[in-house]
Amino acid sequence: MDANKEFLNDLTASIRPLDQDAMAAAKRHQKNLTKPAGSLGRLEGLAIWMAGITGELAPATAPRTVIVMAGDHGVVGEGVSAYPSEVTPQMVMNFLGGGAAINVLARQAGARVLVVDLGVATELDQLDGLVARKVAFGTDNIATGPAMSKSQALKALAIGAELAESEFAAGARMLATGEMGIGNTTPASALICALTDTPPEVVVGRGTGLDDSGLARKRTVVARALASNESALNDPVDALAAVGGYEIAGLVGLILACAAGRRPVVLDGFIAGAAALVAARIAPAARNYMLAGHLSAERGHRVALKSLGLKPLLDLDLRLGEGTGAVLAFHLVDAATRIMAEMATFSEASISQSVER
Repeated sequence: MDANKEFLNDLTASIRPLDQDAMAAAKRHQKNLTKPAGSLGRLEGLAIWMAGITGELAPATAPRTVIVMAGDHGVVGEGVSAYPSEVTPQMVMNFLGGGAAINVLARQAGARVLVVDLGVATELDQLDGLVARKVAFGTDNIATGPAMSKSQALKALAIGAELAESEFAAGARMLATGEMGIGNTTPASALICALTDTPPEVVVGRGTGLDDSGLARKRTVVARALASNESALNDPVDALAAVGGYEIAGLVGLILACAAGRRPVVLDGFIAGAAALVAARIAPAARNYMLAGHLSAERGHRVALKSLGLKPLLDLDLRLGEGTGAVLAFHLVDAATRIMAEMATFSEASISQSVER
């Protein structure tokens, strides 16, 4: 058996249900806090979910890391992006220099940014601060055949999981998904179409800003990719290899490792939604460890979240990627857990509690 396949089997076998006792204790504690029951809305549910993941009433949410996986895509040659593939390594340099949006928002949220080369089509191995784990120099063109071999997909997935586990070993309490890859809304669209049985017309959006003719071309390319790889789309790992990307595969591994390690994973937008679908198809129990940070303006994100049964925390019309929406959601996770840790109970504040009728 492929060592990475065996690794995946062991990883998924270690995913356990949420801690129901801890969730019940969190609910009881909330009933005693100085507020009407349910008055903090989704923050209350978020706190209960965090207790279920960690087994702690008010778990720490820091240190935390956003892992930005980078990779290029052969399908860009089909004219599916408003930007050329050269922008991928240029943006990687921007991340490493601290000048991208994700760097700004991560600094605000007190999060570390980890940049990983899984499949950039340029040699970047000697750059300071970059985790160089390149599987290949970009994927093949999904419109004419598979993006990568199954072995390569499993390798990228295993790397993503191992990087997450390394962050946990260093003390990380929470991770966010980040990515960079010009053209990656096309493979993400193809994955979402395949895994939800939804036509490209519903899923495929404008990505980096395509005009109407570009959008029509992109939808045709996704339809070609689905037809070219039809025989591989019934299995989640096969589908990932057929129409995915190296950075998407890395995110799948990251998500599964969070579930296995009992750590919350805050999903970013459209690309993360595709990776989360693959992870949930591989290991349905992993879905319990996912938090949708926001709703992307990319139309197919709704399809992915509906299939996953996830409700996004924020809706800000974001469509940048990089992990930006996920890192913004860190602040709400902080708020939910701090309420549990710092808010007074009725008895502590000498306030009369309402009588249930």
